[in-house]
Amino acid sequence: MSATLIVASKWIQVDRKLVKQTVMTSVYGVTYVGAREQIKRRLKERGVIADDGELFSASCYAAKVTLTALEEMFQAARGIMTWLGDCAKVVAADNHAVRWITPLGLPVVQPYRKLGRHLIKTSLQVLTLQRETDKVMVKRQRTAFPPNFVHSLDGSHMMMTAVACRESGLNFAGVHDSYWTHACDVDRMNIILREKFVELYETPILENLLESFQKSFPTLNFPPLPERGNFDLKDGTFMMAVSAGYVLPKFPF
Repeated sequence: MSATLIVASKWIQVDRKLVKQTVMTSVYGVTYVGAREQIKRRLKERGVIADDGELFSASCYAAKVTLTALEEMFQAARGIMTWLGDCAKVVAADNHAVRWITPLGLPVVQPYRKLGRHLIKTSLQVLTLQRETDKVMVKRQRTAFPPNFVHSLDGSHMMMTAVACRESGLNFAGVHDSYWTHACDVDRMNIILREKFVELYETPILENLLESFQKSFPTLNFPPLPERGNFDLKDGTFMMAVSAGYVLPKFPF
């Protein structure tokens, strides 16, 4: 039975929960295999498909359709991800670890290096230890750079928001992209985090990154920057994740 017929015959509902993880991790470079396994786990949880072969086929089909849709809907974002990965590949192929400086001036270095074997002979036995070599893991450097770079921008935004909240007399706490304050201060925090978001992304982030690569690795040739879009950063409509705000308990931690 084809994967399409399996999905239809089993009345599998392709809802938010089924594809959420794949959509969220797509910006971090999830592969087809990774997407297939994510969707497979969700389908298995539902217990609708008992046969392992049919489960695998349905997962393959759903992963392919989901990734194709993402490619069509978010071409610009995928273009930036591809560019980041290509730049990392250029650096790593020359046996250098990818490194950059965040908008707040924090230097970052990706630590992914190949492991080597080191033998220690004793009177009783021979111990084999693993330790890093001087050779970088080219594939890992390339695939890890887009999500790591995005996380460094998220961290910069959080720090900028935290500092501004402190200067405004607001209590602030947060985890990754979840920002918290007291209920009475949520509206003010929402304004601050939007202001800092615009302040951060109005800077030429990709241009600065390319310039830093060219200065650090002057003998290497990097791909041209992706074409810049015309999105209005000051349109807060699209910051839905923070529209409701978050609330701290009575005593901040």
